[in-house]
Amino acid sequence: MTSDAATATSTTRTTPQSEGAEPEKEVPALGLGVSLPPADARPKTEGTFPYAADLWAEGLLWASMLRSPHPHARILSIDTTAAVAMPGVRAVVTHEDIPGDGSYGRRVVDRPVFASDLVRHHGEAIAAVAADHPDTARLAAAAIAVEYEVLEPVTDPEKAFAAEPLHPDGNLIRHIPLRYGDPDAVGEVIVEGLYRIGRQDPAPIGAEAGLAVPRPDGGVELYTASTDPHTDRDLAAACFGLDPERVKVVVTGVPGATGDREDPGFQIPLGLLALHTGCPVKLAATREESFFGHAHRHPTLLRYRHHADAEGRLVKVEAQILLDAGAYADFSSESLAAAVAFACGPYVVPHAFIEGWAVRTNNPPSGHVRGEGAMQVCAAYEGQMDKLAAKLGIDPVELRLRNALSTGDILPTSQTVTCPAPVAELLRELSDFPLPVLPKDDPEDDWLLPGGLEGAGEPGAVRRGVGYALGMVHMLGAEGADEVSTATVRVHDGVATVICAAVETGQGFTTLARQIVQETLGVEEVHVAAVDTDQPPAGPATHGRHTWVSGGAVERAAKMVRTQLLQPLAHKFGMSTELLQIADGKITSYDGVLSTTVTEAMDGKELWATAQCRPHPTEPLDEFGQGDAFVGLAFCAVRAVVDVDIELGSVRVVEMAVAQDVGRILNPSQLATRIEAGVTQGIGAALTENLRTARGLIRHPDLTGYALPTTLDAPDIHIVKLVEKRDVVAPFGAKPASAVPVVTSPAAVASAVRAATGRPVNRLPIRPQAAVATPKS
Repeated sequence: MTSDAATATSTTRTTPQSEGAEPEKEVPALGLGVSLPPADARPKTEGTFPYAADLWAEGLLWASMLRSPHPHARILSIDTTAAVAMPGVRAVVTHEDIPGDGSYGRRVVDRPVFASDLVRHHGEAIAAVAADHPDTARLAAAAIAVEYEVLEPVTDPEKAFAAEPLHPDGNLIRHIPLRYGDPDAVGEVIVEGLYRIGRQDPAPIGAEAGLAVPRPDGGVELYTASTDPHTDRDLAAACFGLDPERVKVVVTGVPGATGDREDPGFQIPLGLLALHTGCPVKLAATREESFFGHAHRHPTLLRYRHHADAEGRLVKVEAQILLDAGAYADFSSESLAAAVAFACGPYVVPHAFIEGWAVRTNNPPSGHVRGEGAMQVCAAYEGQMDKLAAKLGIDPVELRLRNALSTGDILPTSQTVTCPAPVAELLRELSDFPLPVLPKDDPEDDWLLPGGLEGAGEPGAVRRGVGYALGMVHMLGAEGADEVSTATVRVHDGVATVICAAVETGQGFTTLARQIVQETLGVEEVHVAAVDTDQPPAGPATHGRHTWVSGGAVERAAKMVRTQLLQPLAHKFGMSTELLQIADGKITSYDGVLSTTVTEAMDGKELWATAQCRPHPTEPLDEFGQGDAFVGLAFCAVRAVVDVDIELGSVRVVEMAVAQDVGRILNPSQLATRIEAGVTQGIGAALTENLRTARGLIRHPDLTGYALPTTLDAPDIHIVKLVEKRDVVAPFGAKPASAVPVVTSPAAVASAVRAATGRPVNRLPIRPQAAVATPKS
């Protein structure tokens, strides 16, 4: 089918073409394949959508938190006397008010809600205050006297191995030594490189906020923008010393998430204050608190050595990958597994030897950010492919084509690629797509120089570069993660309701759920219920999970309702339900004898069904980095065109062209928007986004010092090709859309800057000095 690109953003693009397109085929009015708009689009654009920061309750108190000004220090004493004595202050809580050891963690329970003896990173929480006015709460938090013994911070991950333990669990979180093939294999040509990737922040647009309301039974309800409510409930209940049944998490409007949208470090103090005061308590974090509190992309150091034969075919890849986890483990183990497994990229590599480590430091905490692990190694292995092409004198596209992975090939983890892997096809589509005209070829257009029209650059110093990159990500959880989701579909009076605890984070799940029910049952009006922990769990909103797992559960439940609806009719006319079809609200038989509407067939009845979806299991990587660790893979090719002022080092991205492996297009406009957003986030990682630290102290924790790309920085984004080769093990055959362009785009931009300047460009984001080159004669 043909897909239409969304036009809701400021970028321009071509219409994406999907494999097997049938332009003449009539597009259905309902169901999958239709650009159904999101139900919340209007309230969001009108400013009436209820976000967590908008919450209110009678008798509301306000919360504020005290955070450490040091990255590493011993706490000698905490004196809350002055804060407690302030008029309007209702409660002050510290580590002494938390049952047990007061630690939490989604993967490893190693992070204290409040620091007790040691501070391990800048901005770590020390105490929280509830007061009758937000200013009073802030003043009271500032009045808490903490005596510190400042310690030398460990901020270099390479020195963490020999440093004194920063945590009782030690400094090494995980080590993965991947061994694949012959260690003595040597190529005729060898290239080496050292690469550094900076600390990207998820930078959620809306304020991180929440409301805690005490319950009559001694429990508490947390209203927050959680992306994994059941896990957050269990973590909070353990810290409160309560049974999970006495803690309820209600998901409020999520402004969008590219990682962990709401850190439990905000939610748990809220609940504690509500339990201590017996009143509703609200916290709306400042942007500074968000930078201090939530997790960031892992800064990464990568050393690579690529071996190839004289024709450019890869022989062996050797790499060392070091992830800076910051103070606590969080998702570092999973991020390292992705980095090590995908260290060679979407290429056929007969021999691979990779060493990967994730270590604790006194830097800000790292965790789940879209494309974790895969993005860092993509920048490195694509840099190596550019070096190899230059050394061999082979066109960079041709070199990549000679090594491209395909279905049936084997990853360095020994896992066979069973899903569609159209890597070479994606790259060919990009190389055939026309390049943008040069300014001298189109003098009628104003030339937007790097740095802008009012910049200091000179046209004679500008060089244009074109770069290519291939990337890959895994779908769903990995290494034995139990991926399961439950959904209920209920139909009554011509209206369908979907009940599923899959959180809408901007990935479009609620729209997809409506489309699934429309297609399966022919019911036009479909509502998706609000999410809370009274519903069965659906898991976190990561790795395209909800399209696959939760969407699969909705489809199964809808098909069960379909059977309930059709069985009486099939029995009455003496045929099987397979001979009946539902389309556009009508039920018809194969021979035309039966024709009725869904509403008439319902006859006032209420039908409902509950179903689960659980993909096939995976297994952990073994002691040599081997194992079937991933359910499936998705691939992407990106071509970047940049203009570089080689005297000033300023870079302007002129155009990004994308060809992507999507499995199946479920909502064309939604898919195009997701890809564009991923590309733009990748441009930020390539050029501007880096949460800088000095000896563990975050510098400029605000959106002035942390430069996000804006609409003015977004180039033309052309979706050249969407390859629809369905993954037979996935519901609908679809693959996740937004992570893989985030992974691939930074590498493509770096490749284009290399082409323009001749410089190695081995650090992201790209520094101006790395883009300065001697002008060509």
